[in-house]
Amino acid sequence: MRISGAVLEESGRPGPFAETRPLVVDELDLAEPGPTELLVRIEAAGICHSDLSVVDGNRPRPTPMLLGHEAAGIVEAVGRDVHDVAEGNRVVLTFLPRCGDCAACATNGRLPCERGGAANAKGELLGGGTRLRRRGEPVAHHLGASAFADHAVVDRRSVVPVPAAVPAEVAALLGCAVLTGGGAVLNASGVRDGEPVLVVGLGGVGTAALLVAKATGHPVIAVDAIESKLASARASGADEAWTPEQAREAGVRAPVVIEAAGHPAAFETAFALTAPGGTTVTVGLPRADARSSIPPLTLTSEARTVVGSYLGSSVPARDVPAYADLWLDGRLPVERLVSGRVSLARINEAMDALASGTALRQLITFEDTIEEDA
Repeated sequence: MRISGAVLEESGRPGPFAETRPLVVDELDLAEPGPTELLVRIEAAGICHSDLSVVDGNRPRPTPMLLGHEAAGIVEAVGRDVHDVAEGNRVVLTFLPRCGDCAACATNGRLPCERGGAANAKGELLGGGTRLRRRGEPVAHHLGASAFADHAVVDRRSVVPVPAAVPAEVAALLGCAVLTGGGAVLNASGVRDGEPVLVVGLGGVGTAALLVAKATGHPVIAVDAIESKLASARASGADEAWTPEQAREAGVRAPVVIEAAGHPAAFETAFALTAPGGTTVTVGLPRADARSSIPPLTLTSEARTVVGSYLGSSVPARDVPAYADLWLDGRLPVERLVSGRVSLARINEAMDALASGTALRQLITFEDTIEEDA
Protein backbone atom coordinates (compact mmCIF):
# COMPACT_ATOMS: atom_id res chain seq x y z
CA MET A 1 0.00 0.00 0.00
CA ARG A 2 1.04 3.62 -0.43
CA ILE A 3 1.72 5.60 2.72
CA SER A 4 3.01 9.05 3.66
CA GLY A 5 5.87 9.31 6.15
CA ALA A 6 8.76 11.44 7.40
CA VAL A 7 12.01 10.11 5.96
CA LEU A 8 15.40 11.13 7.35
CA GLU A 9 17.64 11.60 4.32
CA GLU A 10 20.91 11.84 6.27
CA SER A 11 22.03 12.31 9.86
CA GLY A 12 24.07 15.21 11.13
CA ARG A 13 22.70 18.20 9.26
CA PRO A 14 23.05 21.29 11.46
CA GLY A 15 20.10 23.15 12.87
CA PRO A 16 17.85 24.92 12.61
CA PHE A 17 16.18 21.94 11.00
CA ALA A 18 13.38 24.10 9.67
CA GLU A 19 16.03 25.47 7.27
CA THR A 20 18.25 22.44 6.60
CA ARG A 21 15.23 20.05 6.26
CA PRO A 22 16.81 16.70 7.17
CA LEU A 23 13.33 15.12 7.22
CA VAL A 24 11.21 14.95 4.10
CA VAL A 25 7.57 13.92 4.08
CA ASP A 26 7.34 11.55 1.14
CA GLU A 27 5.28 8.72 -0.30
CA LEU A 28 6.49 5.17 0.26
CA ASP A 29 5.40 1.65 -0.55
CA LEU A 30 4.59 -0.48 2.49
CA ALA A 31 4.55 -4.25 2.09
CA GLU A 32 1.85 -6.47 3.55
CA PRO A 33 2.54 -7.81 7.04
CA GLY A 34 4.44 -11.08 7.27
CA PRO A 35 3.26 -14.11 9.27
CA THR A 36 4.19 -12.63 12.68
CA GLU A 37 3.47 -8.99 11.82
CA LEU A 38 0.67 -6.44 11.94
CA LEU A 39 -0.49 -3.52 9.82
CA VAL A 40 -1.25 -0.60 12.14
CA ARG A 41 -2.95 2.68 11.26
CA ILE A 42 -1.06 5.25 13.32
CA GLU A 43 -3.31 7.55 15.33
CA ALA A 44 -0.74 9.51 17.36
CA ALA A 45 3.05 9.56 17.56
CA GLY A 46 5.27 11.28 20.10
CA ILE A 47 8.44 13.14 19.15
CA CYS A 48 11.25 11.99 21.43
CA HIS A 49 14.95 12.74 21.96
CA SER A 50 15.69 9.28 20.57
CA ASP A 51 14.36 10.60 17.25
CA LEU A 52 16.35 13.83 17.59
CA SER A 53 19.54 11.90 18.36
CA VAL A 54 19.30 10.16 14.99
CA VAL A 55 18.57 13.44 13.19
CA ASP A 56 21.53 15.30 14.73
CA GLY A 57 23.91 12.34 14.35
CA ASN A 58 24.45 11.58 18.04
CA ARG A 59 23.10 8.07 17.50
CA PRO A 60 24.00 6.92 13.97
CA ARG A 61 21.49 4.77 12.12
CA PRO A 62 21.25 3.65 8.49
CA THR A 63 19.61 6.15 6.17
CA PRO A 64 17.29 6.82 4.49
CA MET A 65 15.13 5.91 7.48
CA LEU A 66 11.46 6.45 8.27
CA LEU A 67 11.62 7.85 11.81
CA GLY A 68 9.30 7.59 14.79
CA HIS A 69 9.09 5.01 17.55
CA GLU A 70 6.59 6.19 20.21
CA ALA A 71 3.05 5.73 18.94
CA ALA A 72 -0.36 4.12 19.18
CA GLY A 73 -2.75 3.00 16.50
CA ILE A 74 -5.44 0.61 15.31
CA VAL A 75 -4.65 -2.83 13.91
CA GLU A 76 -5.94 -3.13 10.35
CA ALA A 77 -4.47 -6.51 9.33
CA VAL A 78 -2.73 -9.42 11.08
CA GLY A 79 -0.27 -12.02 9.83
CA ARG A 80 -1.36 -15.65 9.67
CA ASP A 81 0.60 -16.64 12.79
CA VAL A 82 -0.80 -13.86 15.00
CA HIS A 83 -3.69 -15.11 17.10
CA ASP A 84 -3.73 -12.87 20.19
CA VAL A 85 -4.33 -9.50 18.49
CA ALA A 86 -7.30 -8.76 16.25
CA GLU A 87 -8.22 -6.18 13.66
CA GLY A 88 -9.68 -3.14 15.37
CA ASN A 89 -7.56 -3.45 18.52
CA ARG A 90 -5.71 -0.37 19.75
CA VAL A 91 -2.03 -1.11 20.31
CA VAL A 92 0.95 0.71 21.79
CA LEU A 93 4.18 0.53 19.79
CA THR A 94 7.34 -0.10 21.79
CA PHE A 95 10.82 0.58 20.47
CA LEU A 96 12.56 -2.58 21.64
CA PRO A 97 10.92 -5.85 20.62
CA ARG A 98 11.65 -8.77 22.92
CA CYS A 99 12.14 -12.11 21.18
CA GLY A 100 11.52 -14.02 24.42
CA ASP A 101 14.23 -16.59 23.66
CA CYS A 102 17.65 -14.95 24.18
CA ALA A 103 19.57 -14.81 27.45
CA ALA A 104 18.84 -11.08 27.83
CA CYS A 105 15.09 -11.69 27.63
CA ALA A 106 15.45 -13.97 30.67
CA THR A 107 16.62 -11.04 32.86
CA ASN A 108 13.09 -9.71 33.54
CA GLY A 109 13.77 -6.49 31.64
CA ARG A 110 17.19 -5.67 33.08
CA LEU A 111 18.95 -6.27 29.76
CA PRO A 112 17.61 -5.32 26.32
CA CYS A 113 16.76 -8.15 23.96
CA GLU A 114 19.81 -9.18 21.92
CA ARG A 115 17.85 -9.92 18.74
CA GLY A 116 15.71 -6.83 19.11
CA GLY A 117 18.74 -4.61 19.60
CA ALA A 118 20.51 -6.10 16.58
CA ALA A 119 17.45 -5.60 14.37
CA ASN A 120 17.08 -2.00 15.54
CA ALA A 121 20.74 -1.24 14.77
CA LYS A 122 20.31 -2.53 11.22
CA GLY A 123 17.05 -0.66 10.65
CA GLU A 124 15.10 -3.90 10.22
CA LEU A 125 12.08 -5.55 11.81
CA LEU A 126 12.58 -8.37 14.28
CA GLY A 127 11.73 -10.92 11.60
CA GLY A 128 14.49 -9.55 9.38
CA GLY A 129 14.54 -7.12 6.46
CA THR A 130 12.47 -4.04 5.73
CA ARG A 131 8.90 -3.57 4.58
CA LEU A 132 9.44 -0.06 3.22
CA ARG A 133 10.52 1.07 -0.23
CA ARG A 134 10.69 4.48 -1.87
CA ARG A 135 10.92 4.72 -5.62
CA GLY A 136 12.04 1.10 -5.63
CA GLU A 137 14.81 1.52 -3.03
CA PRO A 138 14.63 0.14 0.53
CA VAL A 139 14.06 2.50 3.44
CA ALA A 140 15.19 1.54 6.96
CA HIS A 141 12.84 1.15 9.91
CA HIS A 142 13.39 3.18 13.07
CA LEU A 143 13.46 0.98 16.18
CA GLY A 144 11.07 -1.53 14.67
CA ALA A 145 8.29 1.05 14.42
CA SER A 146 8.75 3.87 11.84
CA ALA A 147 5.74 5.59 13.35
CA PHE A 148 6.04 9.02 11.69
CA ALA A 149 3.66 7.78 9.02
CA ASP A 150 -0.04 7.13 8.60
CA HIS A 151 0.54 3.34 8.62
CA ALA A 152 3.25 0.96 9.79
CA VAL A 153 4.00 -2.74 9.54
CA VAL A 154 5.48 -3.98 12.81
CA ASP A 155 6.33 -7.27 14.44
CA ARG A 156 3.75 -8.55 16.91
CA ARG A 157 6.48 -8.40 19.58
CA SER A 158 6.77 -4.63 19.01
CA VAL A 159 3.23 -3.87 20.21
CA VAL A 160 1.11 -4.19 23.34
CA PRO A 161 -2.71 -4.10 23.14
CA VAL A 162 -4.51 -1.63 25.42
CA PRO A 163 -8.21 -1.10 26.17
CA ALA A 164 -10.13 1.05 23.72
CA ALA A 165 -10.96 3.35 26.66
CA VAL A 166 -7.33 4.52 26.70
CA PRO A 167 -7.17 7.35 24.10
CA ALA A 168 -4.53 7.17 21.39
CA GLU A 169 -2.75 10.32 22.62
CA VAL A 170 -2.33 8.73 26.05
CA ALA A 171 -1.54 5.25 24.75
CA ALA A 172 1.22 6.56 22.47
CA LEU A 173 3.19 7.96 25.41
CA LEU A 174 3.01 4.70 27.37
CA GLY A 175 5.35 3.01 24.88
CA CYS A 176 8.45 5.16 25.45
CA ALA A 177 8.25 8.12 27.85
CA VAL A 178 6.23 6.31 30.51
CA LEU A 179 7.92 2.93 30.07
CA THR A 180 11.34 4.55 30.38
CA GLY A 181 10.70 7.11 33.11
CA GLY A 182 8.25 5.04 35.09
CA GLY A 183 10.37 1.93 34.79
CA ALA A 184 13.41 3.77 36.13
CA VAL A 185 11.40 4.34 39.31
CA LEU A 186 9.51 1.07 39.65
CA ASN A 187 11.84 -1.47 38.04
CA ALA A 188 15.40 -0.23 38.34
CA SER A 189 15.70 1.87 41.49
CA GLY A 190 14.65 -0.49 44.27
CA VAL A 191 12.65 2.36 45.80
CA ARG A 192 10.86 1.53 49.06
CA ASP A 193 7.28 2.43 49.89
CA GLY A 194 6.94 6.13 50.55
CA GLU A 195 10.60 7.00 49.89
CA PRO A 196 11.31 10.33 48.16
CA VAL A 197 12.35 10.22 44.51
CA LEU A 198 14.47 12.98 42.98
CA VAL A 199 14.36 13.46 39.20
CA VAL A 200 17.11 15.31 37.28
CA GLY A 201 16.01 16.39 33.80
CA LEU A 202 12.34 17.19 33.26
CA GLY A 203 11.80 16.40 29.61
CA GLY A 204 9.26 13.78 28.58
CA VAL A 205 11.01 10.88 30.30
CA GLY A 206 11.84 12.79 33.48
CA THR A 207 8.32 14.15 33.79
CA ALA A 208 6.95 10.65 33.23
CA ALA A 209 9.16 9.45 36.10
CA LEU A 210 7.72 12.23 38.25
CA LEU A 211 4.13 11.29 37.36
CA VAL A 212 4.64 7.57 37.98
CA ALA A 213 6.42 8.20 41.28
CA LYS A 214 3.54 10.41 42.46
CA ALA A 215 0.97 7.89 41.24
CA THR A 216 2.60 5.19 43.34
CA GLY A 217 2.85 7.21 46.56
CA HIS A 218 6.29 8.83 46.53
CA PRO A 219 7.21 12.44 47.31
CA VAL A 220 9.09 13.91 44.33
CA ILE A 221 11.89 16.45 44.12
CA ALA A 222 12.31 17.91 40.62
CA VAL A 223 15.61 19.33 39.33
CA ASP A 224 16.19 21.07 35.99
CA ALA A 225 18.16 24.05 34.73
CA ILE A 226 15.16 25.46 32.82
CA GLU A 227 12.79 27.48 35.01
CA SER A 228 9.73 26.79 32.83
CA LYS A 229 10.24 23.06 33.35
CA LEU A 230 10.38 23.58 37.11
CA ALA A 231 7.05 25.38 36.93
CA SER A 232 5.61 22.53 34.88
CA ALA A 233 6.96 20.02 37.40
CA ARG A 234 5.25 21.83 40.26
CA ALA A 235 1.99 21.80 38.30
CA SER A 236 2.45 18.05 37.77
CA GLY A 237 2.73 17.41 41.49
CA ALA A 238 6.40 17.85 42.40
CA ASP A 239 6.76 18.54 46.12
CA GLU A 240 9.95 20.56 45.56
CA ALA A 241 11.56 22.03 42.43
CA TRP A 242 15.14 23.31 42.20
CA THR A 243 17.77 24.26 39.68
CA PRO A 244 20.91 22.10 40.00
CA GLU A 245 22.81 24.95 41.63
CA GLN A 246 20.03 25.64 44.13
CA ALA A 247 19.73 21.97 45.02
CA ARG A 248 23.45 21.59 45.65
CA GLU A 249 23.64 24.78 47.70
CA ALA A 250 20.64 23.75 49.81
CA GLY A 251 22.11 20.30 50.45
CA VAL A 252 19.16 18.53 48.84
CA ARG A 253 19.63 14.75 48.71
CA ALA A 254 17.37 11.76 48.19
CA PRO A 255 17.67 7.98 48.51
CA VAL A 256 16.61 7.44 44.88
CA VAL A 257 17.69 9.79 42.09
CA ILE A 258 16.66 9.37 38.45
CA GLU A 259 18.86 11.01 35.78
CA ALA A 260 16.77 11.50 32.63
CA ALA A 261 18.61 14.23 30.72
CA GLY A 262 21.23 12.21 28.87
CA HIS A 263 24.00 14.71 29.59
CA PRO A 264 27.25 14.19 31.55
CA ALA A 265 26.61 17.22 33.77
CA ALA A 266 23.14 15.91 34.61
CA PHE A 267 24.59 12.56 35.64
CA GLU A 268 27.13 14.29 37.86
CA THR A 269 24.35 16.35 39.42
CA ALA A 270 22.24 13.23 39.99
CA PHE A 271 25.16 11.47 41.66
CA ALA A 272 25.90 14.48 43.89
CA LEU A 273 22.24 14.64 45.03
CA THR A 274 22.03 10.96 45.96
CA ALA A 275 22.00 10.32 49.70
CA PRO A 276 24.39 7.90 51.43
CA GLY A 277 23.25 4.34 50.82
CA GLY A 278 21.14 5.56 47.92
CA THR A 279 20.77 4.63 44.26
CA THR A 280 21.40 6.75 41.17
CA VAL A 281 19.52 5.46 38.12
CA THR A 282 20.55 6.78 34.71
CA VAL A 283 18.13 6.38 31.81
CA GLY A 284 19.28 9.30 29.66
CA LEU A 285 21.04 8.54 26.38
CA PRO A 286 24.11 10.80 25.99
CA ARG A 287 26.48 10.89 23.05
CA ALA A 288 28.58 7.76 22.71
CA ASP A 289 31.75 9.75 23.46
CA ALA A 290 30.32 11.56 26.51
CA ARG A 291 32.20 11.20 29.79
CA SER A 292 31.31 12.08 33.39
CA SER A 293 33.52 12.47 36.44
CA ILE A 294 32.41 11.18 39.84
CA PRO A 295 34.46 10.47 43.01
CA PRO A 296 34.80 6.67 43.18
CA LEU A 297 35.61 6.83 46.90
CA THR A 298 32.03 8.00 47.48
CA LEU A 299 30.71 4.72 46.08
CA THR A 300 32.59 2.88 48.82
CA SER A 301 32.42 5.30 51.73
CA GLU A 302 28.70 6.02 51.28
CA ALA A 303 27.70 2.52 50.09
CA ARG A 304 26.24 3.98 46.91
CA THR A 305 24.75 2.19 43.89
CA VAL A 306 24.70 3.40 40.28
CA VAL A 307 22.26 1.62 37.95
CA GLY A 308 21.94 1.89 34.19
CA SER A 309 18.44 1.33 32.86
CA TYR A 310 17.44 0.98 29.20
CA LEU A 311 13.73 1.45 28.43
CA GLY A 312 13.22 1.62 32.19
CA SER A 313 14.28 -2.04 32.57
CA SER A 314 10.77 -2.76 31.35
CA VAL A 315 8.94 -5.77 30.04
CA PRO A 316 6.42 -3.94 27.84
CA ALA A 317 3.82 -6.72 27.81
CA ARG A 318 3.76 -6.56 31.61
CA ASP A 319 4.27 -2.86 32.24
CA VAL A 320 2.20 -1.08 29.57
CA PRO A 321 -1.08 -2.60 30.82
CA ALA A 322 -0.16 -1.60 34.39
CA TYR A 323 0.35 2.03 33.34
CA ALA A 324 -2.87 1.93 31.33
CA ASP A 325 -4.69 0.77 34.46
CA LEU A 326 -3.16 3.63 36.48
CA TRP A 327 -4.48 6.07 33.87
CA LEU A 328 -7.91 4.44 33.84
CA ASP A 329 -7.98 4.73 37.64
CA GLY A 330 -7.31 8.47 37.38
CA ARG A 331 -3.93 8.23 39.12
CA LEU A 332 -1.54 8.81 36.21
CA PRO A 333 -2.25 12.05 34.27
CA VAL A 334 -0.21 11.19 31.19
CA GLU A 335 -1.81 14.13 29.36
CA ARG A 336 0.47 16.46 31.30
CA LEU A 337 3.36 15.29 29.12
CA VAL A 338 1.84 16.81 25.98
CA SER A 339 3.28 20.25 25.27
CA GLY A 340 2.00 20.62 21.71
CA ARG A 341 0.45 18.98 18.68
CA VAL A 342 1.84 19.26 15.16
CA SER A 343 1.07 17.94 11.72
CA LEU A 344 3.51 15.63 9.99
CA ALA A 345 4.38 18.48 7.61
CA ARG A 346 5.87 20.42 10.55
CA ILE A 347 8.23 17.65 11.68
CA ASN A 348 11.44 19.66 11.14
CA GLU A 349 10.11 22.60 13.14
CA ALA A 350 9.08 20.16 15.87
CA MET A 351 12.65 18.83 16.02
CA ASP A 352 13.88 22.40 16.53
CA ALA A 353 11.46 22.85 19.42
CA LEU A 354 12.70 19.62 20.99
CA ALA A 355 16.35 20.62 20.53
CA SER A 356 15.68 23.95 22.25
CA GLY A 357 14.93 22.13 25.49
CA THR A 358 11.54 23.75 25.99
CA ALA A 359 9.25 20.95 24.71
CA LEU A 360 8.14 17.92 26.70
CA ARG A 361 6.23 15.73 24.25
CA GLN A 362 4.91 17.03 20.96
CA LEU A 363 2.38 14.75 19.32
CA ILE A 364 1.88 14.15 15.62
CA THR A 365 -1.85 13.64 15.24
CA PHE A 366 -2.01 13.12 11.44
CA GLU A 367 -4.46 15.93 10.99
CA ASP A 368 -4.21 18.90 8.65
CA THR A 369 -4.67 21.44 11.43
CA ILE A 370 -1.94 22.43 13.84
CA GLU A 371 -2.66 23.18 17.47
CA GLU A 372 0.31 24.46 19.45
CA ASP A 373 0.72 24.43 23.24
CA ALA A 374 -2.21 22.08 23.77
